[in-house]
Amino acid sequence: MRHRSALFLALLCIVVFRLPAQQPVSEEEKRRAFLKAREEMTTIPYTPPTTPGPKPKPHATPIGEKPPVRATPLPVVRPTPEPTPRPTPVPAPQVTPPPRADIIVRDKAVGVADVEREPTPKPQSAWSRLFGGSGGGTSYRYLTAAVRRDIDRAAVARGRWRYIVVHNSGTRQGNAAAFEHYHRNVRHMVNGLAYHFVIGNGTSTRDGAIEIGNRWHRQYQGGHVHSDYLNNIGIGICLVGDFNVQHVGEVQKAALTELIAYLRHRVGKIQGQPAEVRAHKNINPPQWPTDCPGNLFPYDWLARKFPEQLR
Repeated sequence: MRHRSALFLALLCIVVFRLPAQQPVSEEEKRRAFLKAREEMTTIPYTPPTTPGPKPKPHATPIGEKPPVRATPLPVVRPTPEPTPRPTPVPAPQVTPPPRADIIVRDKAVGVADVEREPTPKPQSAWSRLFGGSGGGTSYRYLTAAVRRDIDRAAVARGRWRYIVVHNSGTRQGNAAAFEHYHRNVRHMVNGLAYHFVIGNGTSTRDGAIEIGNRWHRQYQGGHVHSDYLNNIGIGICLVGDFNVQHVGEVQKAALTELIAYLRHRVGKIQGQPAEVRAHKNINPPQWPTDCPGNLFPYDWLARKFPEQLR
């Protein structure tokens, strides 16, 4: 379109200059000359250049507008979580009960004689010592031969066991297996059953049945008294029953008598005195009072049965 306009102006100039200067040109003659020149115009075809130029880059944004400025995303700063404070473990206090009239601590060297063992007693000698006879005609009613063999088989350290402590389970029924499960899985006691012996009441085992715990077999300290010191020198015997609401049966009392008498002989004497027999409430440290083995337990009967106490 631009080429045609330029050509038209050029022809118009030529026509104008060819006219004689002295002859005025009228408007009609100008119009005719213009029409004639327009008829004689030819269209010049467009010839592309031989060497292509650089292609124009497309505009990312409309002409005249500024391209949008992309904001650089700020790095996401996550707060560093504060470490959860762990409570400082408080070591369990080592309880050493003060000397009392009913708890005599003979010495503090517990475990010194661990290498020296009590000799395994002979059955006839044990019968003779327990019941005053030759042993040939004496028999146990509740302390079976298998239980006696297990008691004798344990490697008892000379002079270690100074107390025999009597407990009640606080339950109407139960046995060593049930208490083992409770102490290990609920109380989380590493060595399981807290007592060395359990005497049944006829519910989960036969009345007067004596069961031996792992702590006696391996000669581990008990977990039945609220004192590590006393647990290390006290044998724990548990009578199945709740003696706050029921009385101890005669069969259980007879089985307890046989077991305590045999254990006192098995563990030997200290300074010529047998192991002292105590109810749990009478040996537990005063800062942790307990009613075990129960308000209906025959404490007077126990004291009469085993009167030998070191004073």
